[in-house]
This record gives sequence, structure tokens and C-alpha cells, in this order.
Amino acid sequence: MQRENLVILAVDDDIINLKLLKSMLIKTGKVKEVIEAKNGSDAIGVLKSRNDVDLILLDIIMPVMNGIEVLKVVRADDGLKQLPIIVLTTDETRKSEALNQGANGFLTKPIRNDELIRQVSQMIV
Repeated sequence: MQRENLVILAVDDDIINLKLLKSMLIKTGKVKEVIEAKNGSDAIGVLKSRNDVDLILLDIIMPVMNGIEVLKVVRADDGLKQLPIIVLTTDETRKSEALNQGANGFLTKPIRNDELIRQVSQMIV
């Protein structure tokens, strides 16, 4: 991770996963803030209200609005479509669908710290 003071939006309906992601990211010393959203609808709300998000970590399987739907909305928005998105899921079969919808990376749960940091580092230059 070259840049510092990153703002990362973590979207997951599992509060334990959110806390784990937050702790792994903050430990790097490069992340200033991890914004937590419990579903895709909350995530879109955050993106509409803030313009300082550097990267999105996005769970696919969530209630209200799933990760694939979020990808479609973000990629259709001129102001957001360049935002790097790493998709997180337990379902490996969703990988191609997520990448086809514009995801920049893919991590399988449970998330391993070294994999998370490696992918985030590749996205943020």
C-alpha cells in the first residue's frame, strides 16, 4: 500500500466479518477510516453522501441489496465507476459473475490477512 490515510468502505451483513476486516485494515497503518455498511443499500447511501472513499470491500450474499446489484449501480455511475471494488464471498462460483459486473478483485471467505493486504495494495497506487 503506497498511499496513506485511506478510506475504505466495508460492506457485509455479518458484523463479525466487518469487525475483522476493520481490524486487519487499521493494523496496516495506511488506513485512516473503515466505514461499515450492513447491506448494499446502506453502501450506496454512504457512496452518495461521501466522496472520499478510496476502495470498497463488498460481500456478495446480503439481504436488502446484494453485492452484484451494488456493482451494477456503482459501475453505472460516472462519479463512482473508477472506484476499486474487491468482492468477498464464500461462494467461489460467483467469481466470474462479480468480475463480469466490474469487480477489480475477489477474495474467498474466511478472509486471510495477507491476501487482503496484497489485494488492497494492488488496487491503491
